[in-house]
Amino acid sequence: MGDILQKIIKKELKEEAIFFHGGVSRKKRDEMVNLFQNDRKTRLMIISLKAGGTGLNLTEASNVIHYDLWWNPAVENQATDRAYRIGQEKNVMVHRLITLGTFEEKIDEIIKSKKELADLTVSTGENLITEMSNKDLRDIFTLYKK
Repeated sequence: MGDILQKIIKKELKEEAIFFHGGVSRKKRDEMVNLFQNDRKTRLMIISLKAGGTGLNLTEASNVIHYDLWWNPAVENQATDRAYRIGQEKNVMVHRLITLGTFEEKIDEIIKSKKELADLTVSTGENLITEMSNKDLRDIFTLYKK
C-alpha cells in the first residue's frame, strides 16, 4: 500500500514521498528521519505501522493520515503519538481515511462501538465512585467473613 501511495503522491501532487517500512535498513531509516526532520524539501513520509512502532520521533510532522485500519485501536493511537513527542511545537491534525462500503468501514464501526462501550463503562464507574458515601466506600474495601 505504501508503494501505491508513493506513486499516487508523485503523479497527483508532483511531490516525492519517502516510504519508511520494515524492508528499510536501520541506517537508511535514520537517514529518512533526519531528512524529514531537517530538510524542508522532504515534506511527505509514508510509514508502515509495524516499522514506525518503536523509537520514532517526528516533531516536524503537522499531519498524520491513517489509511489502513487495524483491529486494535491502540496500534493506531501509538502511530499518532509518533508526532506528539517531546519537542513538538506544532498543532498536529490527524486524519483517518476510510473507504465506505468496505471491510475497513466495518472495522471502524467495531472500533467505535468498543471505544464507546469502554468510555461508558469507565465514566459510569468513576461517577458511581465519586458519588458514593464514606460508608459505601468502606463497604467496598472491607473484607467479608464467611
